[in-house]
Amino acid sequence: MRSCQVPNFRRMWIIPFPTTALALGYPERPMIELTQVHKRFGQVHAVRGVSFRIEPGQIVGVLGPNGAGKSTTIRMITGSMPPTSGRVSVDGLDAVDDSLEVRQRLGYLPEANPLYPEMSVAGYLRYRAGLFGIRRSHRAAAINKVIDRCWLSEVTHRRLAHLSKGFRQRVGLAAALIHDPPVLILDEPTNGLDPSQIAETRSLIRDLAGDRTMLLVSHILPEVERTCDRIIVFAWGEIRADGTPDHLLSRGRATVVLEANAPTPDALVSALRALPGVSGIETAALDDGWVRATIEGKSRETDLREPIARACRDANLLVRELRPSKESLESLYLRLVQDEPGPAGKSKPGATP
Repeated sequence: MRSCQVPNFRRMWIIPFPTTALALGYPERPMIELTQVHKRFGQVHAVRGVSFRIEPGQIVGVLGPNGAGKSTTIRMITGSMPPTSGRVSVDGLDAVDDSLEVRQRLGYLPEANPLYPEMSVAGYLRYRAGLFGIRRSHRAAAINKVIDRCWLSEVTHRRLAHLSKGFRQRVGLAAALIHDPPVLILDEPTNGLDPSQIAETRSLIRDLAGDRTMLLVSHILPEVERTCDRIIVFAWGEIRADGTPDHLLSRGRATVVLEANAPTPDALVSALRALPGVSGIETAALDDGWVRATIEGKSRETDLREPIARACRDANLLVRELRPSKESLESLYLRLVQDEPGPAGKSKPGATP
């Protein structure tokens, strides 16, 4: 077993993993693999030494704030942008040297859904089928298949300009699937949708996954958490974490929630701040002199309840609640993305020019 742990979050977390993919029941060849990939735009170092592999059938969420390097990485995977250095492969094919073959294996829905508003749904899908070289004799069957899978039967002959954004996203998904690719890449697929459309799109994505490898790019954490089996967190052009949601949370920090009767929140902080193992305290004043404190430990293994109880007893503070609290994926994500990369003096990655 190999593992990597970095306490200050300035490097990547990787959950322990077997040495070979065969040990997990996967074939030796991953569907997507990046090896020490860098991308520079002049002085901007947008992607910094990114490496990961995605096995066939995985649904992987790529998460990070705007300008984190997510979309640049996706463009390198799709072959629309070469890396400055490193290697990107899809199904064993180099994304630069074998660009056309790679694109045949990919279905890609970019954030800006490229539709022609004057075309009908069926006409647009017919056009996309031609672009992917599907034979005329096979196009009708391919179009009917994706219309059925993407729930478009009721709008087949309507113009794209007259569709809601939710339906236009479905058309974009159908176009990405028209050539039946083994890999589906979706860049911010729920961006701009209302809550009901988001729920429909999420359900459709899970339905479409099947035996496909899927890469879902988003800056919306709940979307990735609910849809994906694995999460890769980007920040400042680097991978900060990679694993299942449960494994990422298992490496978070211990948190304790305390409610105590104290004259002021500062009085409670004064009683607790000197405790070993405490990395942070947040307080909120409640009614009738009670104060709620969220106390964060320095590691997951630290159990702060007993030292907190003793400190409150020594300070003559009455305690009515003292319980452990699991760190949320949201708070973990915020901690992972807030630190700038270092060593000092290197340029910060930014949004793609």
